[in-house]
Amino acid sequence: MLKDLIYIGLGGALLAKEKVEKELSELVEKGKLNKEEAQKFIDKAKVKGESEEQEFKTHLKEVIKETLEEMNVATKEDIKALIKEMKK
Repeated sequence: MLKDLIYIGLGGALLAKEKVEKELSELVEKGKLNKEEAQKFIDKAKVKGESEEQEFKTHLKEVIKETLEEMNVATKEDIKALIKEMKK
């Protein structure tokens, strides 16, 4: 399910990107925007998108970690500690 949500989000982002690029191209063709301005807009959008992607990943990791803690699932550290304890 999580995988499907990620794919849906990526699909939506790609569609939005294509639409924005198409609209910018049309503005350039009409002379309402020059190529440099269009490229600056694309670059800004890319930086913002990368930033938001990182924030999303961080938030997703926190949610998953909280969910696993609520389910009392053992972490790697828990298992390592248990193995170390068993070796004593």
